[in-house]
Amino acid sequence: MKKRFYQPSLETMPLEQLRTLQLEKLKHQVLHMWNHVACYRAKMEAAGVTPDDIQTLEDISRLPFLSKSDLRDEYPYGFLAVPLSDCIRIQSTSGTTGKRVIAYYTKGDVNLWEDCCARAIVAAGGSNEDVVHVSYGYGLFTGGAGLNGGSQKLGSLTLPMSSGNTERQIQFMQDLSSTILCCTPSYAAYLGESMKSRGLGPDDNRLKAGIFGAEPWTEEMRQEIQSLLGIKAYDIYGLTELSGPGVAFECEEQKGMHINEDHFLAEIIDPDTGEVLPEGSIGELVLSSLDKEAFPLLRYRTRDICRLVRTECSCGRTFVKMARPMGRSDDMLIIRGVNVFPSQIETVLLKEGYPPNYMIEVDRVRNTDTLLIQVELPPEHFTDLLGDIQKREDHLIASMRDMLGITPKVQLVPPHTIPRSEGKAVRVIDHRKLT
Repeated sequence: MKKRFYQPSLETMPLEQLRTLQLEKLKHQVLHMWNHVACYRAKMEAAGVTPDDIQTLEDISRLPFLSKSDLRDEYPYGFLAVPLSDCIRIQSTSGTTGKRVIAYYTKGDVNLWEDCCARAIVAAGGSNEDVVHVSYGYGLFTGGAGLNGGSQKLGSLTLPMSSGNTERQIQFMQDLSSTILCCTPSYAAYLGESMKSRGLGPDDNRLKAGIFGAEPWTEEMRQEIQSLLGIKAYDIYGLTELSGPGVAFECEEQKGMHINEDHFLAEIIDPDTGEVLPEGSIGELVLSSLDKEAFPLLRYRTRDICRLVRTECSCGRTFVKMARPMGRSDDMLIIRGVNVFPSQIETVLLKEGYPPNYMIEVDRVRNTDTLLIQVELPPEHFTDLLGDIQKREDHLIASMRDMLGITPKVQLVPPHTIPRSEGKAVRVIDHRKLT
C-alpha cells in the first residue's frame, strides 16, 4: 500500500516525540489562556490550579472543562485571546439550539486549519492533480471554508460549489471531471440518488473519493454512498469551536479517524462524572487546542460519544484514532428510560435495504413516550397493496425492537416524500416538553 502524507515528519512522529511536543504546547497554551482569557483564568482559580501545576500531560485532568454554554455565556468576545486587530476571519455555529458561538482566527490559525484539511485530502488519495468538488456550505459554516482552503493549499483545482442547485452540481461534476467530492454524507447520498434518477451510474463520473462529515452517519450509509457514486467514502471530523473540519480524518484503512495530535489533545471521559477513562473506553470526547491563538479552548466537551484506539495503522500515521461517533450525549434520545441514538435506527434501515431517508418523531401521550419512524420505500419496492406494506412495517418494527430494546411505530411512505437536506440533515423532531 502506497503511503500518502501531506506533512510526513509530523504525521508519522514517534509517540515519545509526539508526547514531548504536546506537553510543550500544552504548557504554552495554558499560560496563554491564563494571561489573556479572564473567564477561563477565573475557572482555573476556582479549581485551585495555576499554569505551574501543569508539568505532565496527565495534569490536564486538573484543568476545568469548557462547554458550549460557557462560550455562549461569553458571547461574543469573552474567549478572544488576542487583539481583535490580529484576527482575519470569524466562523460561526448555526445557532439552531441557542446563541451562536463565534470562533476567531489569526492568519496562523487559518494556516494550521488548512494544513489539517490538506492532510485529510491527501489521506483520501488527493494530490495537486485532483479536482476537488466542495459542496459543503460556505459563509459562516466551517465546512466549505475548511476544505476549500485545504484543497488550495495542496494545489488541487478547487470547485467552490457550496450546497444546493443539484442540477449544476452534476453538470460541473461531469464537465470539469471532479475527482474528490466534499459534502455532508446525506447530501452525497442525495447527489447519488439524483444522478441515478437521471440514468447516470458510477461510470458516468470521474469521482474516486469523497470526504464526508458535519453530521452522524453509519457504516451502512458509507456502503450505500460508495455503491451509488463508485467511490471510496472517507469520514472527516471537526467542530467550529476547535477550528472546523480536519480535527480528525480517515485514511485508506477506513477504520477510524486519525486525530491531528500535534494540534489537538484528546481525552475520553465519563459524561456523567467527568472522570478520565482508560484508552479504548467508550465515553465523551474532550478536545484541547494546542496551537490556536485567537480562540484557544482547553478541555472542550464535544458531547460526541466515541472511543480512542492507538494501534499500528497500515497507512503509517502514528496519531491516535477516534471511532466514528455513535451519537451525542446531549442529542441522545431517552425514550421510556432507554437511550436511543438516531445512528442505531439508520443502521437497521440500511441493513434492511432502505435508503437513508427517514424522520424520527418523539412525543409523549398520556405520560408515555411514543416513537414514530417514517421511512421511504425504495422506488423498486413501492406498492399500493396495504398487505405488502404492513408486512414490511412489521418486519422493520421487529428489527428496530432488536436494536433499540423498545418497540417503535414504523410508517412506510412513498419515495421522495421526506424532505432532502442540502446541509446538515434534520432527522429528529421531539414534541415532548421536557424542560
